Amino acid sequence: MAGTVASGVPVTSTKPGAYVVDRIDPACPSAEFPFQVGGKWTGMIVVLLVGGPRRFTDLRDTLAGVTPKVLTETLRAMQRDGLVLRREFPANPPHVEYELTALGASLMELIDAARSWSDRHMPELLAARHANG
Repeated sequence: MAGTVASGVPVTSTKPGAYVVDRIDPACPSAEFPFQVGGKWTGMIVVLLVGGPRRFTDLRDTLAGVTPKVLTETLRAMQRDGLVLRREFPANPPHVEYELTALGASLMELIDAARSWSDRHMPELLAARHANG
């Protein structure tokens, strides 16, 4: 079964629910978003923010191993893509809070699906990791 995806890229279906892309255009906006959404820290930030707004320092302290620079870059990219809102509070001392937008919160569907998949396949994943060092 042949057709096109939203970007106009021709696809051929090998079985129901599957398709093979004949060409990928890296300039297509849809090619960019899976990498942003699948970034190392994005999913963890979504999980932390699903419970409500959090300060930058709280996010930094909770995300073991993230540097302030990487956290800032990730939050800016998420803000640019409409996944989080950044709110400045001119209190003394001033602080910033981040919260999920409805679009950002909708990523929990993907995160939950990935968690479910990981849970189902964890023995295989661990065995492969052990075998392949």
